[in-house]
Amino acid sequence: MRWAAGSVVVRAYAELNDFLPPPARQRSFEVPLPLSATVRDLVAGLGIPPVEVDLVLVDDEPVDWSYRPRGGERIAIYPMFESIDIGPIQRLRPKPLREPRFVCDVHLGRLVAYLRMLGFDTWYERVADDATLASRARVERRILLTRDRELLKRRIVTHGYWVRSLQPRMQLLEVVRRFDLLGSMQPFTRCPRCNGILEPVAREDVRARVPPRSWARAEEFRQCADCGQVYWYGTHCERVEDLIGWLQRSLAHGVDR
Repeated sequence: MRWAAGSVVVRAYAELNDFLPPPARQRSFEVPLPLSATVRDLVAGLGIPPVEVDLVLVDDEPVDWSYRPRGGERIAIYPMFESIDIGPIQRLRPKPLREPRFVCDVHLGRLVAYLRMLGFDTWYERVADDATLASRARVERRILLTRDRELLKRRIVTHGYWVRSLQPRMQLLEVVRRFDLLGSMQPFTRCPRCNGILEPVAREDVRARVPPRSWARAEEFRQCADCGQVYWYGTHCERVEDLIGWLQRSLAHGVDR
């Protein structure tokens, strides 16, 4: 590869350091500048998916993705600001999606169930390929959640997040924290199986579809408008309430593992 005369000094902030090798994290480091490279080329070359970047400053001035560094500059790279508004500063992505809706890759099935339990519109198919996921996220204005960094580097993806943890509960905590979702939860409003909306249904109408003991104990029932699955308050709902309590405590005490 041909290099331009000179280089730039780069610093990545917050969780963007997860994409860098350990020696480059939480510090400034020098990067040789490829000929004709744009800021987007530079960021992607560092292994940082551009979709996770919301702001780049060159010598303390915001720039867009098409800016071509000249060498000798200091470049600061900041993560996306989904939960706050950075006002007139020049963003590198479209505005945050104020109504959080998600699409998840095939490796995040349990996270999908958790998000739906908490009332978040989450699209998922077990056999969806990368092109389908990226297109769905773009067309339906959804946030793409994935364990695949390369998927987030596709130019068609405008809102996305690389899920760090391998444990579903911790994945949920990551997403709730990253997108400031705690105040937007509406548990028991969406079907965990198919993502359909749960609607109240007359008790007598579902008697034949509910175990006798559960039907005798429960006073209210809901039915998925899409798949027809019937739900009622039981141990499952208690587990969801426990999950919400755990999220609240974890966020309050800064738990991250």
